[in-house]
Amino acid sequence: MITSIILLNVVRTRINEIAEELAEMQEVSEVYSVTGNYDLVAIVRVAQNDDLARLVTEQLVKIDGIEKTDTMLAFKAYSRHDLEAMFAI
Repeated sequence: MITSIILLNVVRTRINEIAEELAEMQEVSEVYSVTGNYDLVAIVRVAQNDDLARLVTEQLVKIDGIEKTDTMLAFKAYSRHDLEAMFAI
């Protein structure tokens, strides 16, 4: 399983609509509206890199109102549970 984080700049008047459209995609597990340099953050989980490439280059480009994306691949996940176990005596 490949996890990626996609940071999105979108037309401000369409933030909610675009977030809902992204959330309906099978590959997208979560969508957050955020503060800062980006408007939305999408967490994507796919089986292969080709699936991610298709999502970004074929599906996201068709969504009217997405102005820019930055895609990051996750190497390893750390959860609060994992950190507590590491430091437990």
